[in-house]
Amino acid sequence: MKLSSNITTFWITTDKLEVLGRKSKGGVRSVTGPTKVMKMSAEEIIKEGELEKRSENLLQFWKKKTCVLTKDSLNIYADTQKRSKGKELKLQSIKKVDCVERTCRFIYFTIVTKDDKEIDFRCSLEQNCWNAEITMALIDYQNRKALQDFKTRQDNESASPGQERRMARAP
Repeated sequence: MKLSSNITTFWITTDKLEVLGRKSKGGVRSVTGPTKVMKMSAEEIIKEGELEKRSENLLQFWKKKTCVLTKDSLNIYADTQKRSKGKELKLQSIKKVDCVERTCRFIYFTIVTKDDKEIDFRCSLEQNCWNAEITMALIDYQNRKALQDFKTRQDNESASPGQERRMARAP
């Protein structure tokens, strides 16, 4: 398998982050790992960094999380090495990014899921634009999904031209 020297592939597992494809003096380093992994290339990562998430318990403390935004999901880890079990929030389950507020220290925003669950986040002003990046990734995902649905409908209509004519005649 030939790997380009400028591409790094990430394997996200539930317990560690492994980097494949980096060239060393002896060639490409091989890494073995668990069988259930999610492959994520460096090109798929839109943004990576630290966010604070409000806990869901009664006291609602802010807890620092390491987050990785990809074209299909927001992955949330409890530690910076991504060794803890991460939560994957798929973009298909997000309804909107809401309640953006800016203070002198933080930007606050809420992710609303399709089942109306609200997840509160904040980031420091130095790490701003998380809300915009998540919103843009959500719009991009929705556009890709709409195009895919349109192409599927178009393919189905061209496969059965008789049905299309009947639909055209119906009032």
